[in-house]
Amino acid sequence: MPRKLGLFFSLLILNSNASAELRIEISEGTEKAVPVAVVPFGWNGPGPVPQDVAEVITSDLAGSGRFAPIPVGDMLQKPITGRDVDFDDWRILGVENVIIGQLLPVGEDEFTIQFQVFDVFRGKQLLGYRQPASRRVLRPTSHRVADMIYEELTGIRGVFGTRIAYVTVTGDAGAQTYRLVVADADGANARIMVESGAPLMSPAWSPDGRKLAYVSFENNNSEVYIQDLRSGARQRVSARPGVNSAPAWSPDGRKLALTLSKTSGNLDVYTLDLGSQVLTRLTRRNSIDTEATWSRDGRYVLFTSDRSGGPQVYRVPADGSGAPERLSFEGNYNARPRMSPAAEQLAVVHNDRGNYRIASFDLRRGFLQILTDGQLDESPSFAPNGETLIYATRVGNRGVLATVSVDGRIRQRISALEGDVREPAWSPFPRY
Repeated sequence: MPRKLGLFFSLLILNSNASAELRIEISEGTEKAVPVAVVPFGWNGPGPVPQDVAEVITSDLAGSGRFAPIPVGDMLQKPITGRDVDFDDWRILGVENVIIGQLLPVGEDEFTIQFQVFDVFRGKQLLGYRQPASRRVLRPTSHRVADMIYEELTGIRGVFGTRIAYVTVTGDAGAQTYRLVVADADGANARIMVESGAPLMSPAWSPDGRKLAYVSFENNNSEVYIQDLRSGARQRVSARPGVNSAPAWSPDGRKLALTLSKTSGNLDVYTLDLGSQVLTRLTRRNSIDTEATWSRDGRYVLFTSDRSGGPQVYRVPADGSGAPERLSFEGNYNARPRMSPAAEQLAVVHNDRGNYRIASFDLRRGFLQILTDGQLDESPSFAPNGETLIYATRVGNRGVLATVSVDGRIRQRISALEGDVREPAWSPFPRY
């Protein structure tokens, strides 16, 4: 029998997060990373600085693979106001952009992050902003500042303020502990949402980023739950006979696509209306149909099926009114489809000469690009800006996570301090 499931609220697990923390390592960045300087932010409040805002921004920009922040020790000056910036000093260092700022106390546990971004070679300010924050959210607000800077410098919306969900597995076979974890996109601030002696699988974010759907085997059968991340409250939404798996939220958050076998034992794709609990069956063939995801407009459900002899990607009208249409044709194995936010690309697990790798399928032009070089890469999930994919892979005998840019040029490896990491899912943009 599996050990009793334990649910943990974030305020109760602050001392148990070490095993859930992730360590991120850039394994390959762009050859033309932009040299920037993030000057230590000024602080004139009482006691030690409550949050090193500049350190968070530096880490975020460096972690993107697109920027190369210079070491603080190399800086010829450390201005905190615009009038103190000497552009000649920064030009000597070859820095293209300088970021300066201050953390200003404005009340008890209330602060303002004031920052400016300068173009060194043109000698002009690009961005200046004052961002309020309470002590409790200083780190998330620092990520938001980094997002604003990233968007100003690249034209692409930043994802440093987003989160990732994943499953960790520790312990020996027969006595393993499974944890469903939510962390900041940089791996920090990890919070264990669910802990169980039985497998946890397939976390999926609601469109508003406030809930997770996932599969649990705590009752000796696969069941689908929805958990509110703020309160910790959860609801079992599918515990039908047979398989209940692979939940995926509709874009409006009102439905889940699910894989069910019911009593027939055959895997088919259904949609479940969460308000009425009405099921709509989408596939009706003696084949394995699973791993559903939604088109961005909610009109179609995409899924993996072996009806053509091997796993390929199909789509079917989400209202159940039409027959499935095959989308993937290159190679003999394309599975686990995930639609990009712009609905122009489809991420899949592709069999590349016996290796299972993450590939991107261009829906408009119809060609496939292999993005990763592992032997067993799986579970791709797009960042909400569509620029990066997170996925699960293996290094030696350990499961780790990794990210790759959609052009395949920027890569990171993400490992837990202990145990395996698997089943990643990237959150939507936060709603401030």
